[in-house]
Amino acid sequence: MTRAPGPGSLAAAERVMERCDRLGAISGSPDLLERVHLSAEHRRANDLVASWMTEAGLSTWQDAGGNQCGRIESSEPGLPALLLGSHLDTVRDAGRYDGMLGVLLAVEVAARFAGRGAELPFALEVVGFTDEEGTRFGNALLGSHALAGTFDPDWWDLADRDGVTLREAFTRFGLDPARIGHAARRPESLVGYLETHIEQGPHLEDADRPLAVVTSIAGARRFELTMTGVAGHAGGTPYDRRHDALVGASELVVEVEALARASGVIGTVGRLQAFPGGINVIPGRVEFSLDLRAATDHERDRALAEITGRAHGICERRGLRFESREIYRADATPCAPWLQDAIASGIRQIVDEEPPALWSRAGHDGMTVSAVTDVAMMFVRCGRGGISHHPDEIVDVHDVALALDAFEAATVEVAERVRAEPGRLGAA
Repeated sequence: MTRAPGPGSLAAAERVMERCDRLGAISGSPDLLERVHLSAEHRRANDLVASWMTEAGLSTWQDAGGNQCGRIESSEPGLPALLLGSHLDTVRDAGRYDGMLGVLLAVEVAARFAGRGAELPFALEVVGFTDEEGTRFGNALLGSHALAGTFDPDWWDLADRDGVTLREAFTRFGLDPARIGHAARRPESLVGYLETHIEQGPHLEDADRPLAVVTSIAGARRFELTMTGVAGHAGGTPYDRRHDALVGASELVVEVEALARASGVIGTVGRLQAFPGGINVIPGRVEFSLDLRAATDHERDRALAEITGRAHGICERRGLRFESREIYRADATPCAPWLQDAIASGIRQIVDEEPPALWSRAGHDGMTVSAVTDVAMMFVRCGRGGISHHPDEIVDVHDVALALDAFEAATVEVAERVRAEPGRLGAA
């Protein structure tokens, strides 16, 4: 039976929701929410969150990657930190809770420890990551890559739709590309990373449960695919002589869905374009995308091999040629068992029942942060069928209050485990 949140937690949750609304008003477009990396809106969001961090008792700074950070010391200054946070950037036409809710819950949790940080055997830090979504430059997780020390110098030449490179945007924002390495944390400086995030799916809503423990973050691979046949006159080419690339590509799209449904892997074709594109011309070439993700890399890669095999079979039957180019890869990130246990314990203390365990179908900053420290996540139920990346994205204030209490309890549980095993301080 889920407990009702106390008045203080409900008031804090209402404050979080109001702050999500305020952040949601900071947009590069007057008609929809879009806040991208290294924009004027990025700066305004960082400044606003910094003011809330200061109000909560944290010392604040913007790091060399553009992430907004805050810190509360323990009784001994300079101890490794437990990092709490999420991201502040958005997709185009976004909702108000993806990422933002996690940052603001982290600020509220930190506020509860302000003035009593000495009770923790580590420092407590909050981070609002920038560019988790990759909306502006097309390569996601740039802020967390900076923090993890895994930033690739080749990314400096990435350009936005106006031709502005990442290097140029960095400089215009007031950051120094040569100092990107200063954002990197050392493994010995961190205890772990905890993130609260909306589920971005329907499972909690369907189960009528407010919170869940995340077991792993999806391993994703993305591809640009091409089917090549022979263009021809729609009226003059008999069916037995056609090599229709669009029909072949369409057949593969249906095969991707069938395989994904049968295997539990998620396969999506989000873009498809036929050439030459005439109404009365048989398509000679089709370019389309493939996004594959699964709880484990093995499941994902096994599905890829099956899809590739089916593509070649279609081509053999239809006289087509198939090509595939990988454009993105992020391997699955298992959440650290000891931090999963801490989150599960925190949830049990608040909702009086064993929390569901779900794998995250979406990517998160924790995938990158795992290169430098252990990570774990807690999901919060989102309504309306779990819709996300959409203005209709919604959470319930009571669920937010429960998440706040559970996140605080999980932080205390991490502290207890660190006291019991001091070697976890600064262990990667």
